[in-house]
Amino acid sequence: MMIAASGSAALLLGMARAQADDSPRAVLEGYLAAWNAHDADAAASYFAEDVVYYDASVGRPIQGRAQTKAAVIDNFLNAVPDAAWIMKDEPATEGGKVVFEWEFSGTNTGAWADGTAATGKAFRFPGASVVEVENGKIKLQSDYYDALGFYKQLGLM
Repeated sequence: MMIAASGSAALLLGMARAQADDSPRAVLEGYLAAWNAHDADAAASYFAEDVVYYDASVGRPIQGRAQTKAAVIDNFLNAVPDAAWIMKDEPATEGGKVVFEWEFSGTNTGAWADGTAATGKAFRFPGASVVEVENGKIKLQSDYYDALGFYKQLGLM
């Protein structure tokens, strides 16, 4: 007899499977599942200890798992507790690299780490990422998106 897992149980099962398979695609899928489960610790567990995160709108990289978790994952999940990060289409993979387009959406109901107050506004914006996986961990993540459009949707520009 087959029993379908539902809700968070299915999500946790998917994350466990991705962690058992350390292929770049599986690592990326588990990482996104952790984000969408709003589990910052689980998402950060996909990072190598010396991960480098680059956000093109910021222009300078963040280095290290703890620093990236605090500056990126915690920041977004605190400011946007209903965040949804969805992969669009099939990612391109070669060796340890995964390149994919995505859509990020949610409602800004929490303060941002820089002290910017919540706007209460919903947003949705597209982007693309390049992720490099080594030994089953994300070694590099580079994100490219329309930051101006994002800020305009939040009413910050």
